[in-house]
Amino acid sequence: MLNLRPIFALILVVVTTFLVSCSSGQVSAPPPTYTLEKLESIQKFVSPIESSRQYLSKLQALIDSENWVDARTLIHGPLGQLRRDMSYLSRELLPQDQAQATQLIKDLFNDLEGLDAQAKARNYSFAVQKYNDAVRDFDSFLKLIPKSEGIS
Repeated sequence: MLNLRPIFALILVVVTTFLVSCSSGQVSAPPPTYTLEKLESIQKFVSPIESSRQYLSKLQALIDSENWVDARTLIHGPLGQLRRDMSYLSRELLPQDQAQATQLIKDLFNDLEGLDAQAKARNYSFAVQKYNDAVRDFDSFLKLIPKSEGIS
């Protein structure tokens, strides 16, 4: 009598190979987008961050008048909460935007730390340079935030 077990195994391998090769493959998922709930959650963090942008304008006036003590106070005071708020918001962004947002936050606070050091040293030209870098990074971060039309 013939041993049928190897023949059945061979048939099973052939059928499995045929079924796998004829399958439709992966179904491409639509790219991730912001849901209404996610946009509402993001908007909770946007207000304090956008209001901090006004402090940067005040900081520029303090640097221009070489008021170093008040400039350092502004960096450590009202702008001190900015890192936390920006970090919370960056976690709400889409995965492809999170890495860039995190890097911009790091760059911004490196700029602010450099600005603080230049203000302590009373070095106007480097303070202005660090201020401009900070504003550029801050504005780049704001561009990553999705705009929500009609959400109240």
